[in-house]
Amino acid sequence: MVGRVQNSTDADAVSRIIEEWHRQRPDLDPSPIEVLGRLHRSFLLYQSRTSKPVAAAGLSLAGFDVLAALRRSGEPYRLTAGELAATSLISSAGVTLRLDRLEGDGLIVRERDVRDRRVVHCRLTPAGLKLIDTLLAEYLENERSMLAGLKPKERVQLAALLQKLERSLGSTADSTAGAVTLVGC
Repeated sequence: MVGRVQNSTDADAVSRIIEEWHRQRPDLDPSPIEVLGRLHRSFLLYQSRTSKPVAAAGLSLAGFDVLAALRRSGEPYRLTAGELAATSLISSAGVTLRLDRLEGDGLIVRERDVRDRRVVHCRLTPAGLKLIDTLLAEYLENERSMLAGLKPKERVQLAALLQKLERSLGSTADSTAGAVTLVGC
């Protein structure tokens, strides 16, 4: 189906793919590719554009996701690994790997709960808070520029349709399939 985005001059590769399938397999309806192929291509472009400023700051998108989750939690910008896993829909083990790196970079600290020593909280350091606040502003401006081709009303419509698509995908997904990471805000 759709593998990788070729280049910007290849403006409507999905339409070409649909036409090719109509010629090669007229017995099949390739119309899902019109939505999901375009969504996939859009995601690849989105991922490429969002990862650059994050990588320039020395972070992975996964690390950015953890810092953003801690920042969204409000003061004192602290969550447990389990809470972070629930927020980003990944395993606690996956969160632990992210936390190790962020702690090594001085962006978070781990603190034992004073009431229950078995509980460990992850908290943004002042450096982590400063970095996520700076990156978040750049990240959101970057996302705004990516949506510049859509009118505000179209953005609202698209968001509603994507929410509906997400529900549709979730209701048909195998619950044992791999977890999804939510990047960003």
